[in-house]
Amino acid sequence: MNLGRLNHFIAMGTSGKTEDVDLLMHALVSRDDLATFKLVDYALSHVNTPEGVERLRHYLFNGLRSQRNYAALYFKRRGFSDTLQEALAKGKIDWEQGFAE
Repeated sequence: MNLGRLNHFIAMGTSGKTEDVDLLMHALVSRDDLATFKLVDYALSHVNTPEGVERLRHYLFNGLRSQRNYAALYFKRRGFSDTLQEALAKGKIDWEQGFAE
């Protein structure tokens, strides 16, 4: 594992800045490998700022399918069921993405 890459991804998640969330979400669609997917997932778990949460909400409603999947997973883990219900009602995610255990 590349610890420099891991630390960089974690730093982006921890910053919670819009541009850092964008970079993480871009990595999902620009790289097609399991390591990147896991790194992004882990880094997103560090997003705790209102700005970062709002940006993840943007991706839940406007992102590509893979981006919506990871945004849904973020909100699911945090218990934001209202946000997931809204995305489901708007056809942005399916039931499994938002609510399956």
